[in-house]
Amino acid sequence: MLIVSPKAEIITPLDGQAIIKHLEMVGRTCYKSEDRIDDSSAEKFVAGIIRRGHEAVIEHYSVTVRFTTDRGITHEIVRHRIASYAQESTRYCNYSKDKFSNQISVIRPVDIKEGTKEYEDWKCAMEAAEKAYFTLLEDGCKAQTARAVLPTCTKTEIMVTMNMREWRHFLKLRSDLAAHPDIRVLAVDLLRQFQAAIPVLFDDIQVEEAPEA
Repeated sequence: MLIVSPKAEIITPLDGQAIIKHLEMVGRTCYKSEDRIDDSSAEKFVAGIIRRGHEAVIEHYSVTVRFTTDRGITHEIVRHRIASYAQESTRYCNYSKDKFSNQISVIRPVDIKEGTKEYEDWKCAMEAAEKAYFTLLEDGCKAQTARAVLPTCTKTEIMVTMNMREWRHFLKLRSDLAAHPDIRVLAVDLLRQFQAAIPVLFDDIQVEEAPEA
């Protein structure tokens, strides 16, 4: 059994200045103010669009992200309607094969700390699930049947494509303290990546520090 860390990886190559210039060009069509475009106008224009809530404009650029997470968290991710998804399939992926190192991979919940009784209980449960999965395969079951005993925290990869308006909605919702801790880790990481790569679009989204346990 392999314990894997969650991760958010932006797949679409990002040129932050090119993105906001593209959005400015789209948005100025609404006001027929293309004559006001210059080398430094995009950030101010896009910031104004967001401040006024005219976010339909920023739907005109989309980005693909690969999340490495558990299957329970992907059930939350796919509730976001305006998106396209491609996910690792437990029906077609047989984890007894060499390309999976002949083992299942799992994501440790962030609220379970190594070295605690909770961690040992969780690890034992994961090992039991792995044993049951391989036993079913050995008994002749197909992967699509054996997957019935896989745990919710089985590692999966999911490709998610959203436009920038939907990414803003996703990140506001999932980086909030009310979000599930395991999706919040991904959202905060992704938000930081977007903020570092693209001017203006995500600057207004603030992250509160989680209280210490």
